[in-house]
Amino acid sequence: MEAASSPAEIRTTCPYCGVGCGVLARPDPQGGLRVRGDPDHPANRGRLCSKGSALGETLALEGRGLHPLIGGTRAGWDEATALIAEKFRDTIAEHGPDAVAFYVSGQLLTEDYYVANKLMKGFIGSGNIDTNSRLCMASSVAGHRRAFGTDTVPGQYEDLEEADLIVLTGSNLAWCHPVLYQRILAAKSARPELKIVNIDPRRTASSDMAELHLALEPGSDVALFNGLLARIARRGAADAAWLAAHVSGYEAALAAAGADDDAATGLSRDELDAFYDLWIGTEKVVTVYSQGVNQSSAGADKVNAILNCHLATGRIGRPGMGPFSVTGQPNAMGGREVGGLANMLACHLDLEDPAHRLAVRDFWDAPRMAEAPGLKAVDMFRAVGDGRIKAIWIMCTNPAVSMPEADAVAAAIAACPFVVVSDMYADTDTAKLADVFLPATGWGEKTGTVTNSERCISRQRATLPVPGEARHDWQALAGVAAAMGWGAEFDYASPAEIFREHAALSEVAGRLGRDFDISGLKDISDPGYDALAPQAWPVTAARQGGRFFGAGGFFTPDGRARMLPLSARAPARPVTASHPLRLNTGRVRDHWHTMTRSGLSPRLSQHIAEPFLEMHPRDAAARGLSAAELVRVTSPAGEALLRLVVTDRLRPGTVFAPMHWTGQAASAGRIDAVVAAETDPVSGQPESKATPVEVAALAPAWYGFAVTLAEPRADTAYWAKARAGAGWRMELAEMAPPRDWEALARQVAGLPDATAVTVSDAARGLARVALMQDGRVAAALFAGPEPVAVARSHVIGLLGGTSPGPVLAARPGEDQPDQGAIVCACFSVGVNTIISAIETGNLADVDAIGAACRAGTNCGSCKAELRTILTSIRHQEAAQ
Repeated sequence: MEAASSPAEIRTTCPYCGVGCGVLARPDPQGGLRVRGDPDHPANRGRLCSKGSALGETLALEGRGLHPLIGGTRAGWDEATALIAEKFRDTIAEHGPDAVAFYVSGQLLTEDYYVANKLMKGFIGSGNIDTNSRLCMASSVAGHRRAFGTDTVPGQYEDLEEADLIVLTGSNLAWCHPVLYQRILAAKSARPELKIVNIDPRRTASSDMAELHLALEPGSDVALFNGLLARIARRGAADAAWLAAHVSGYEAALAAAGADDDAATGLSRDELDAFYDLWIGTEKVVTVYSQGVNQSSAGADKVNAILNCHLATGRIGRPGMGPFSVTGQPNAMGGREVGGLANMLACHLDLEDPAHRLAVRDFWDAPRMAEAPGLKAVDMFRAVGDGRIKAIWIMCTNPAVSMPEADAVAAAIAACPFVVVSDMYADTDTAKLADVFLPATGWGEKTGTVTNSERCISRQRATLPVPGEARHDWQALAGVAAAMGWGAEFDYASPAEIFREHAALSEVAGRLGRDFDISGLKDISDPGYDALAPQAWPVTAARQGGRFFGAGGFFTPDGRARMLPLSARAPARPVTASHPLRLNTGRVRDHWHTMTRSGLSPRLSQHIAEPFLEMHPRDAAARGLSAAELVRVTSPAGEALLRLVVTDRLRPGTVFAPMHWTGQAASAGRIDAVVAAETDPVSGQPESKATPVEVAALAPAWYGFAVTLAEPRADTAYWAKARAGAGWRMELAEMAPPRDWEALARQVAGLPDATAVTVSDAARGLARVALMQDGRVAAALFAGPEPVAVARSHVIGLLGGTSPGPVLAARPGEDQPDQGAIVCACFSVGVNTIISAIETGNLADVDAIGAACRAGTNCGSCKAELRTILTSIRHQEAAQ
């Protein structure tokens, strides 16, 4: 009998960062997917990072919301849709359209985003639709619009390979955009003369490949680039002909730059001179910037300070040169294109321009067009809190975790008269606050388009069946629009139909002098849409993709770019005696946003499994703090409990914490509860990198580590849990010792009748408990008065075994080497395995480590750590 052929691979796009990697997905017999990088996609050319490689591990239906809920009780779609329409309609009738709001997400597909924007701005008649992209790239949007007239990204990814100098500023590319990092590493390997500068208050994995790391004072980016602009002028490096033909404002910008003092950067004169000389002396320079620039109360000015330098020298829009904003979400760009921000219209049209409003109103045949910008994210949730907004629909995002002053945001949502949440999961911090929960489709189930950081439009394609009663976001929106009386205008049969309408509207925008024009796709057929290949916009009869501004042609009224006079200013909130440290927040290598997807993969929690705080040794010593203890991080907005990492990777006076942990993953790991809600006055983007905080010891009575086959539960002062191997791991701590260690272990594991095997030392406060269920190790707890020293990977691997003895030993025997903490998540390679390979093989470089044990040979984002391990061993050998 002939074997059945395996399912064909389906071309789709990764749902994580804005690199927009192509993915080949093949359904497997278990109902999941096998994934690999698409070698034909222009963004990644077959590469995937650790998160993308693990996509097939994140598709289980466990925990999915599969049915609409009203007040926590299962309901039908018709009932839920009717209730939403009624509540929104009644609120608008009584309080006006600005009493309702949508808060959406850069993880929506463009078609979802388009329908949401059309419904709110053209039919409800309010500008109150904003997006979590406000938190990551709004300052770049504002900077582009001020300088170029539109939100235009000038360059393409290939510029990274063609440049002779790449400046990474406020961008840990190695961890946050690993595939672009690999493209740069490959280019540097092929052309060793390619130079890299890393500008960041922290020394990160991206610093590893840089010839120059500038650990500038937090918030001093404008001072640095003003200093560069002044030096450009003094060195005669400004392009006078380019400025005369294409730029306005040079003299005023230069005067402001000359009045600034680059000593505010905290960098030495030698460091500044080295950077200025390298930038000025290298024509083909690309300046890559991301959240470290954007997430600031002066974010728009920081962006324009960078743009000023490129405009002054004419280094823009030509191969290997230009400013380059890399975005954090898969469709942050698509959201910008459809007007998902409160102050924009679809297709890069301006909400405040009467002609643009009229054009969109006529195109949509809209009954009442928004006439003014709506509330940006921070102000939107303040309005929810004070009662101005009385009904809000939150889609595909988790603001009770991710917004600054997250506790206040959660309280505002909880108190709002009517809250709708569309999500894959009904148990997120935000979804639990909903009056109506709508089950949404996710990656692998949705179909539509996304746009990446280089303006490349790619297809996401459905590869799995829609589970339960979940619906696509555009379907949920169109259903509510119909129930509110606009059925004909939202009678879409497919995403292809929405895409055609979006493309046709872009032709209107093109006639009005906008950059975003994909009118060449306005008549695309359904089969053509299904087969749509990745392509950068614009897509018109006259032009396909490419760079902008190499020959001028800016989108201002006179066609000239604008240079802005800028002055450096300190972060919005000064440090004080009670809050003397600056908190910087960001991402870790293997997790994504609030972990609703990446947290499902045990592999992605191997590298970092709990929330942490980095602190300089000097600051730790001043507070009597030691590595691995638990600390309380406080600001006037709130507090978090985190594991302390003492490191010289960051400047004294600053601390760093990741933003991923939620109320489902940790007892108090929501770092955005600590972050102050200060915003940039131009972009509205919050300042997530400079909140004044203080740090103190938690001083628990005991610390614990548990492994369980079933999901653990705890109500201790501190806990953090993550999937691990075939089960779970959990870190714990409590302020008083338990009455009974065995009872505690059973409570954590949810096994009240399990048989306990215990080893304890009451005098030293130590306890180890293994729980046996059906003859197998179902859980184990290790506790003591100090952070528990256990071979965690080894113990996790023993879950489900038949003997409690090896588990209670907590470390492998001589014939069972402990691989140690995982460094390479792609292939689960631990630090001890790497050290052994280096020592036994006398390995001399990172490539040799990869050949010996595979570490670093997939996405490569662990290569910086591999190099650190190798350097440490060589230093130890030299000291002997």
